[in-house]
Amino acid sequence: MTTTRAERSTEELEALAEKAGRDLEDASALEILRWAADTFGPRFCVTSSMEDAVVAHLASRVRPGVDVVFLDTGYHFPETIGTRDAVEAVMDVNVITLTPRRTVAEQDAEYGPKLHDRDPDLCCRLRKVQPLEEGLAGYDAWATGLRRDESPTRANTPVVGWDAKRQKVKISPIARWTQDDVDAYVAEHGVLTNPLLMDGYASVGCAPCTRRVLAGEDARAGRWAGRSKTECGLHG
Repeated sequence: MTTTRAERSTEELEALAEKAGRDLEDASALEILRWAADTFGPRFCVTSSMEDAVVAHLASRVRPGVDVVFLDTGYHFPETIGTRDAVEAVMDVNVITLTPRRTVAEQDAEYGPKLHDRDPDLCCRLRKVQPLEEGLAGYDAWATGLRRDESPTRANTPVVGWDAKRQKVKISPIARWTQDDVDAYVAEHGVLTNPLLMDGYASVGCAPCTRRVLAGEDARAGRWAGRSKTECGLHG
């Protein structure tokens, strides 16, 4: 009797991730996503910050109607929300918007205003990490747009790996891509991108914690500038 996707144990999922990480290291992004769609079916989703829709577009080519999960933190630039709305309108995907348990006003009332300035790790945990963990509950695997060239902290990103924190398979189909690869794909397929990428922002996060990058800085330098913090906690 064939094991259904929903019946895989944590051990089976971890073994799948480790094997696929080795077998698919040199595979194309489409091949990696096709493996994910074939292996996990509806228990696979794409996550997107709506910096661009490259991974969502790639996934829609192998699984039309794929779930695309977006975290609405309450602190996004208007351009980011506009990109999400445009993706939902024109692409063959099912956009699912997750929100934190507390509104910004409720968080301010409980923790004080501008928590992102005083304790950015806690703010990210409340507005990003916790909602994503809850939103991914019905999936066995999730895809991200992580690339190895974005920053030193992402240099060893596997194309398929094991997300021990969430006990899920984590897929980064464009991990080996460069910014030039992304730009070429966007141009070839007319993929939607966040307008802020044309306005000096190389990486787009929440408005209070994101600035334009300077010449010679890596793509993530505009996130939490002036702090030792480099990741929101979604990816380590």
